[in-house]
Amino acid sequence: MKIEEIVEVIKNGGVVVCPTDTVYGLLADAANKKAVEKVFQIKKRSKTKPLPIFVKDIKAAKKFAYISEEQKKILKDKWPGKFTFVLKKRKEKIFGADKKTIALRVPNYKLINILLEELNRPLTGTSANISGQPASTKIKEVLSQFKNQKIKPDLILDAGDLPESFPSAIIDLTGKTPKIIRGEKNNK
Repeated sequence: MKIEEIVEVIKNGGVVVCPTDTVYGLLADAANKKAVEKVFQIKKRSKTKPLPIFVKDIKAAKKFAYISEEQKKILKDKWPGKFTFVLKKRKEKIFGADKKTIALRVPNYKLINILLEELNRPLTGTSANISGQPASTKIKEVLSQFKNQKIKPDLILDAGDLPESFPSAIIDLTGKTPKIIRGEKNNK
């Protein structure tokens, strides 16, 4: 599978199952309303539960979120990596995020970093699973969750089984002190 083919699927509003630095994820153009709606349908996820968003770097993150100098220090320490940060959202056109906050992550995974660079757009960064089912690093588990579904991903990148990992830690930086929403587990 060539990068150009993956880029084309995403540009055309498709949803891609892709390996990440944590678990298999569902990637779609976060600025494309129909693509993001399809991610919610594939996952059977409530639209009241926002999606995390992949961006290529802190500069890109600043386009979508207000980032103070203090927050920037934390981001620089943890990005790229297995940490998603909830920040106050700017008015930039993006779908799947909360009205006032946005959950952003700069992944540490070459393929996704290339896609972010090529597309120059934010991507959904949610795990490739049906809501309520476990996220997985095992491709057969991912495939079995979507096998009999009416609405499926447009493209599945099979990279085999990924190294054991957990979904990213989620840390809320919108208050006076950072608040862990989902723990770090082994995501150091």
